[in-house]
Amino acid sequence: MDLIQTFNSKMNTRPAADIRPGMTVKVHQRIKEGAKSRVQIFEGMVIARKHGSGPSATIIVRKVSGGIGVERIFPLHLPTIEKFEVVRTSKVRRAKLYYLRTKSAKETRRKVRVIETKPEAVLPVEISVPEPEK
Repeated sequence: MDLIQTFNSKMNTRPAADIRPGMTVKVHQRIKEGAKSRVQIFEGMVIARKHGSGPSATIIVRKVSGGIGVERIFPLHLPTIEKFEVVRTSKVRRAKLYYLRTKSAKETRRKVRVIETKPEAVLPVEISVPEPEK
């Protein structure tokens, strides 16, 4: 079997998170600094989801920090991502929310309608490899 097909088959066993544009999420990512490791949280709104739900699926998360917009692209099946925590779900009328880049915070709140806030909803992302039978 080809090396890429082997990788894709291993990644397909992992559950795909149901994250859509308009959701405000907290991404818990493990960061390694020297010998230590810690969990870094990036909270923002999902403005796009690309490449379906396969092993190459990604989301773009945007937040405003210190008056400057910051965007990060997270692969959904990245091994260093511990979990996606859905903070708020909003109703949007587009699949890609790139127009929010030019809007201010007040205009963004007007464009996006909050459906519900879920502080307890956590989508864990764990690899579960079945034990080989003997």
